[in-house]
Amino acid sequence: EPIPKLAAMLAASPLEAAIHDAFGRLHGRNSFDLMSAEFLNEDLSSYLNEEFVGKYPVDYLSEKPKATMPLYHLVGALDPLSGQDIKSRLDDGYPETLEEWLQSDGISHLKIKLAGNNIDWDVGRIVEVTRICEAVAPERNWKLSFDFNEQCPNEDYVLDLLERIERLSRQSFDRLQYIEQPTPRDLTTRTEMTVHRISRLRPVVIDESLTDFASLRLARQRGYTGVALKACKGQSEALLMGAAASHYKMFTCVQDLTCIGGSFLHSASLASRLPKVAAIEGNGRQYCPVGNEAYMQQYAPMFRVRYGTIPTELLDGPGLGFDWQPLGTDSPSGE
Repeated sequence: EPIPKLAAMLAASPLEAAIHDAFGRLHGRNSFDLMSAEFLNEDLSSYLNEEFVGKYPVDYLSEKPKATMPLYHLVGALDPLSGQDIKSRLDDGYPETLEEWLQSDGISHLKIKLAGNNIDWDVGRIVEVTRICEAVAPERNWKLSFDFNEQCPNEDYVLDLLERIERLSRQSFDRLQYIEQPTPRDLTTRTEMTVHRISRLRPVVIDESLTDFASLRLARQRGYTGVALKACKGQSEALLMGAAASHYKMFTCVQDLTCIGGSFLHSASLASRLPKVAAIEGNGRQYCPVGNEAYMQQYAPMFRVRYGTIPTELLDGPGLGFDWQPLGTDSPSGE
């Protein structure tokens, strides 16, 4: 059985990140600034199509990283929302409920994981999350995204859910920014899986299905109006798909796959240079915060969120924008 393409991309991405980082450091420049005709042998048409003749990745990037970006906090399907959901506290020094995270980090952007096959549970979860947000900080400019993990049987499931949400919790509906790939990733054989009607209401982003330019074009035919980019799929892939998404005026977001330490900084650096990306996902601090310890001395504000944002302006150094730390160290000195 062949290795799935997505698995191969994930396995190769650390090596590719190292190449991009080294290329930038060789020239004493930020790697994103080198994606131009001065440093590249071929334009984007060599990798995409003739619509990109004379275009280079730098044409779709900001000159500098955004100063700050809101952080998307993950509300997992099993994550406790309030103290009533906890039978026995861990008391490990970290927030344990959504209420506590909202209070400690000032979060305003939430990605809600949903079942996709139990509409009553999904609707109830969304309504309860919104209720807690309003109770904790009604003045915040709340933003939501829904992630069904490809579990929805069809487009009608999502439409029914949105209709119920709009009726039961208009605030939830109004705050919804985008919907992440609701149906199975196989767009090639499952031709009946379209999302045109959903996309008329909110952007629907392709995630697991996005492995190359052909899959992006197919997704557009199926009704997808947005893309989810991940640095862990490959830096070059993210730059190519980001350029294509910008060219086709698609909604763009950057997600992190529970990245920690340097891998999260890489993801944040990518997001900060894509003009259309409004927020960055970062849940490594929720589920494996110890993995960030080697970077705390130099980049603590990137992992200790305040007022719901992170200072991505810190990621403007050479290479991918930040200093990597050796594995197995808790401080830059390795002590």
